[in-house]
Amino acid sequence: MEVILKKDIQGLGDKNEIVSVKPGYGRNFLIPKGMAMIASTSNKKMVEEEIRQASHKAEKAKKDALETAEKIGDLIIEIKTKAGEKGRIFGAITPIQIAEALAEKGHQVDRKQISLEQKIRELGEYNASLKLHKEVSHTVRLKVVAE
Repeated sequence: MEVILKKDIQGLGDKNEIVSVKPGYGRNFLIPKGMAMIASTSNKKMVEEEIRQASHKAEKAKKDALETAEKIGDLIIEIKTKAGEKGRIFGAITPIQIAEALAEKGHQVDRKQISLEQKIRELGEYNASLKLHKEVSHTVRLKVVAE
């Protein structure tokens, strides 16, 4: 019996893949649990269309990420914070503050896409990595200064 998988199943196959299974396994386990559907001609056409649309959306997302990285370029972000006499700041600089600083410059980046190489607890210059897409990363320079 041929089925189209709706999810990735370890040892069997990936999502939208057509696999051959024993009829009992397909009818009694995979299909009732919503993990697969019967590989009829209409279902095959529907899955092919879904794959085509998903690839188009993925290309657009990658293109948008590349444009964002190009717009940001060699931008140096200045973040003002309260600091003590010896240059230690109160608290730490977080991805939320970096996302807000980028938004002030006109670049919308989600805080979850920002990662820091180290915790920022002192004044100075640092680098932050932006993971804009699974294939597109960009490094932004940060300059932490006292208020």
